[in-house]
Amino acid sequence: MATTSRFSFLAAALAERNYRIFAIGNIVSHNGTWTQRIAVGWLAWELTHSGFWLGLVAFADLFPVVILAPLAGALADRVNLLTMLRVTQLLAALQSALLAGLTLAGVMTAELLFGLVLVHGAIIAVNQPVRLAMVPHLISRENLTAGIGINSMIFNSARFTGPMIGGLLIGSAGVGWAFVFNAVSYLWFVGATMFIRIANPRSTKARTPVSEIPREIAEGYRYAAGHPGIARMLILLTVISICGRPYMELLPGFADDVFGRGATGLAWLVSVTGLGAMCGGFWLAQRGQVQGLTVRVVVSVLVFALSLVGFSATNLFGFALACLFVSGFAMIVIGVGEQTLLQNAVDPAMRGRVMSLYGMIGRGAPAIGALVMGGLSESMGLQAPVIGGAALCIGLWFWASRRQGPMAKSLEG
Repeated sequence: MATTSRFSFLAAALAERNYRIFAIGNIVSHNGTWTQRIAVGWLAWELTHSGFWLGLVAFADLFPVVILAPLAGALADRVNLLTMLRVTQLLAALQSALLAGLTLAGVMTAELLFGLVLVHGAIIAVNQPVRLAMVPHLISRENLTAGIGINSMIFNSARFTGPMIGGLLIGSAGVGWAFVFNAVSYLWFVGATMFIRIANPRSTKARTPVSEIPREIAEGYRYAAGHPGIARMLILLTVISICGRPYMELLPGFADDVFGRGATGLAWLVSVTGLGAMCGGFWLAQRGQVQGLTVRVVVSVLVFALSLVGFSATNLFGFALACLFVSGFAMIVIGVGEQTLLQNAVDPAMRGRVMSLYGMIGRGAPAIGALVMGGLSESMGLQAPVIGGAALCIGLWFWASRRQGPMAKSLEG
């Protein structure tokens, strides 16, 4: 009976028409995203065989959000969200098409790849707060936790299937066709949004002058810093993103140099991480409530750190896969749990700005971590920087575990 009740949360979320269309559009779109991610990483490794270049390309994709997210968050609080979503997805489709054309023509270089990935990072920096701010417009508040969990399941099931698609395309047709697949997936998502009907896809900020944006950005930052739960949750996100999350960008090197498995091994490493994340997302979605979520996020920080130690300290491929499954599960409990708690606690008038800050940290901090870990790997090897980052995450868990009571009180109400 309890299990049936838990699944009813998922059914209730998917019964809402706009959210269901959004979720269906996301399925293909996220598969394309993960197909391109594995293709970009593998192409960067093929062109350079350098851990530093892996970190540099990841930096190009992730860091633009640090510059653009504050402006994008203020825009998300005033623009037509559906229109902005469609525009950014069309621009991303064009970027993928350029990647495909240059790669298939055989003229791609590491420098060109860096430049095009930088463009993609800028597009996603604008897209992300819009996409996050869109969800509460598509679903009722009582189904919000399940809706975010379903989004996570879709994203992370794609993290499992997308790399497999990428591995097959790279092995059978070439890396350029992975980029073609992603371009088509963006167009699919734009087509799906044409069927969404929202009465008011703007916030009350839509009529305020553009000159107010700098003040609004500062206001959003002060609000987040002064909130007892949101501020601490963003500290958790920052440390995890810098010290733990960047191991993903080094997986092409692990697949080739540490385990000797090539592109197929990379597909397995990323896919098993995605499988664990998909299970973690499903586990959160069927809970359907925020009570007790803060404790689960904090415990998952420790589980994530220990699994990274196990992965980076072994040369056994099977054991490494098991550790990555656990790390994927824990990482998504942290990420989705943080997002759910923030969405639950934030003042609706501040939602776009706070979620842009969440997106800025979630993408920008791993860029810094990837650049540092990639640089260190040139002299220390790939494994030692990941172990060091995991040790810092264990320290973060100790800090958070002593504060989880007050955090839960301010976030779960």
